[in-house]
Amino acid sequence: MSSMSDLKIENTNIKTASGVDLSSQQKTIVGSVLDLFAGRPSLEKLQLWEDEAVFEDPITVARGRKQFEPQWYGLQTAFSEIERLHHEVTSSGNPITMNLKTRYVVKGIGKEQTIESVINIFTNADGSRISKVQDKWDGELPDSGFKNALRKLNAVTVPNLVGVPKNKEEDAKKGNP
Repeated sequence: MSSMSDLKIENTNIKTASGVDLSSQQKTIVGSVLDLFAGRPSLEKLQLWEDEAVFEDPITVARGRKQFEPQWYGLQTAFSEIERLHHEVTSSGNPITMNLKTRYVVKGIGKEQTIESVINIFTNADGSRISKVQDKWDGELPDSGFKNALRKLNAVTVPNLVGVPKNKEEDAKKGNP
């Protein structure tokens, strides 16, 4: 597995709750996820994800690489500022669980929003790749049929609006490490 420095992971200072210890592999995965939430994606960091991995939050359920990659690149498109206010890993199991508080500023209109989330990072059996990430705003995901239908629609629509770089050169042009 690649290390934090190989992947140019920017979030290397992983805060953990008392008694929670992460392996170096888990630190790499958590650091890469923190980078993604900070709007700092790269093709290399996304290689830590299985091709059929799932990302879900209250506004999307993205299944597979064609749906989840644009979600992360979309943060750069949608927000002028992304500031992590706090993070703490509270469990090193599977899933790895983390509390995250982030301030976002919407491009163009300057609207500011702070979101407190519980992040669950599920990995494959050997812990080397991400199989699913859940971003539970205020600790919850929607459970109504209508909201879930909108989440699925978003997962299909965003990839049509947000381009994912095809190679390292295109990634670098977007300012990604």
